Amino acid sequence: MIDYGFISLIPTLAVIAIALWTKKTFEALLGGTVLGYLILSGQGFFGDFTSGLLTVMQNDTIGWVIMVCGLFGSLIFLLSQSGGTLAFSKRMLKYTRSRNSALLVTWFMGLAIFIDDYLNALTVGASMKKVTDKYKVPREMLAYIVDSTAAPICVLIPLSTWAIYISGLLENEAVVAQGEGLQGYLSAIPFIIYGWVAAFMVPLVATGIIPAIGPMKKAEKRAAAGQLIPDNSEAIALKIPEPEHDKEPRLRHFTLPLLVLIAATILFEVDALKGIITAIVFTVTYYAVEKVRPVFKAVEDVFSGFKTMLYALAIVVMSFVLKEVNDQLGLSQYVIDTVSPLLNRDLLPVITFLALALVTFATGSFWGVYAISFPIIIPLAKEMGVDVWLATGAVISAGAFGSHSCFYGDATILSASATGCNNVAHVMTQLPYTLIAGFITAVIYLFLGMYI
Repeated sequence: MIDYGFISLIPTLAVIAIALWTKKTFEALLGGTVLGYLILSGQGFFGDFTSGLLTVMQNDTIGWVIMVCGLFGSLIFLLSQSGGTLAFSKRMLKYTRSRNSALLVTWFMGLAIFIDDYLNALTVGASMKKVTDKYKVPREMLAYIVDSTAAPICVLIPLSTWAIYISGLLENEAVVAQGEGLQGYLSAIPFIIYGWVAAFMVPLVATGIIPAIGPMKKAEKRAAAGQLIPDNSEAIALKIPEPEHDKEPRLRHFTLPLLVLIAATILFEVDALKGIITAIVFTVTYYAVEKVRPVFKAVEDVFSGFKTMLYALAIVVMSFVLKEVNDQLGLSQYVIDTVSPLLNRDLLPVITFLALALVTFATGSFWGVYAISFPIIIPLAKEMGVDVWLATGAVISAGAFGSHSCFYGDATILSASATGCNNVAHVMTQLPYTLIAGFITAVIYLFLGMYI
């Protein structure tokens, strides 16, 4: 196998450069991916590119992502057409007396819907837009708060999809005995520093204790002048029309489907796909019984809602193709090998976090990086006498940072889509806050590595 070394960074650097230049995410991913295949295959790049697309589309994970995200779009469309989303927004407006309270309510909703980062981002983002719009909150600020309660919260909750996946890895690496993965995960939660820092920065930003800085400050000025939505947001935004009927909106038409969704997801061992399918079947039936939407009309809504997610899903699929390129170029292994000589007992937690945060930010792969890094970091921690749960927390934190800050991370894309915000604008405005949270996290890991 060819060792591409520093060259393995070029496709990802190209993606970032193109995204900043064009303000377009899909085009940037496509350009970086094609460049990667040119490096790998030369004149045969086109054949390998199409083969890479087919490989990704046959992957179980991407199939799961397409179904889950598309069906979330369906459920959101149904909720809107029933008038339930409008009823929820009206109710929330009764409890929000100011801009700060609107943003804090958004944060609390994100804390409450902790089962899955997709569920969190799409549900909270889509339902709170009208509430925050009343107080001239730029969509970038709403997207930041929604994104900050996706992966950063999910990694702190032992019943989330993230926790279930990582618990399985802990069992596979014999960190804990078979069947004790969740108990082990509980031991790591106090050391998932990025999750704690990112989550608790939100109320500080929402209340202005941490002021709007950099691009977010410009977004605030633009919103104050009347333009809440950044330019070039049309393609990624969920396009959901107002309800077609003139019946009085009912809050239960919003809350009951969501409660079924959360309950079903938990009952099916935190499987979001089974949860969303159950919720849609319930919602279609419930609306027919309540005479809100006839069955055939509700089924049409399911397809219409799925279509609203197509552009966001195209970005997610292309990010997986880029990951395929990066894997073939050996990007993750290159970064790990580069920082390995720097590791010692005191520095293992902080370097683990920084190195893997760079990898997850560059690749848009979070669970994949976990699968690669746990077999490396856990044995190193044991050999060096580093607390295993501290090292585990550093690895998990790195994935949460990547999900929170990557231009083409799935939760980042979905947060932008749900809030109707240009994806690049969303990332650029929240990046100063994610970097502050990352810096604080690194300092804490440096301290913990030296004194635990």
